[in-house]
Amino acid sequence: MGSDTFDKRMRLSECFHALRCLPGAWVVLRLDGRGFTRFTEREGFEKPFDIRFQQLMRHTAQTVLQELHGIYAYTESDEISVLFRPEWDLFDREVEKLVSISASIASTTFSLEHQGRAYFDSRIWLGTNKEQVIDYFRWRQEDAARCALNGWCYWTLRKEGKSPGAATAEMQGRSIAFKNELLFQRGINFNDLPLWQRRGTGIYWETYDKRGYDPRQQKEVLAKRRRIAIAGDLPMKEAYGEFIRSLFHAQDVNAG
Repeated sequence: MGSDTFDKRMRLSECFHALRCLPGAWVVLRLDGRGFTRFTEREGFEKPFDIRFQQLMRHTAQTVLQELHGIYAYTESDEISVLFRPEWDLFDREVEKLVSISASIASTTFSLEHQGRAYFDSRIWLGTNKEQVIDYFRWRQEDAARCALNGWCYWTLRKEGKSPGAATAEMQGRSIAFKNELLFQRGINFNDLPLWQRRGTGIYWETYDKRGYDPRQQKEVLAKRRRIAIAGDLPMKEAYGEFIRSLFHAQDVNAG
């Protein structure tokens, strides 16, 4: 058997090797920390939220955004979502490479910054238009608010001495109003907690004017440059949708 024939036969058994994201679709890579509940307890992070952990997640999200040429990253808890335009064609949009490389970048970045091993998995979400993309990020923000409320209630009960099972059982099937009241009775107003805990953090590219000097004209000039901006005070619901639309507009202007 010739080497070319042998190579071709073996490659036929590679699962999903030829699977690609649909042409013209918006792509979101969503990364999740693997076993981060145990990891954060083992590493001594404060519960339910720790600003050190959040800074690690922001740094990781920003690195994935930059390395893979995304336009927006959103992080909440141990989750990161990175958005890519329909014409983005990195790695020829191969699913296998995108999920493996994005997970590798996130795992390595977080681990090096923390100086301890951490692992991420990755999956792909596809949207056919801008409104679907907006719905996606509103969905993830709603998840952030839900998880934040549940986390605060759970860890408040745990710190009062309740076991994991008892704390979980007390919250089972309870309404949002009940959970807010549970915290309020203990001196915690959920609506006064830091916005990044309740709404997540957005990371995006912004355009700014940089002053320079043109020796040919012998005068100061302004040049358009891009830099990373971090929004730890994101709006909610429709206002968050408008925020995402403004990113689309900015990208369209820059592309033009």
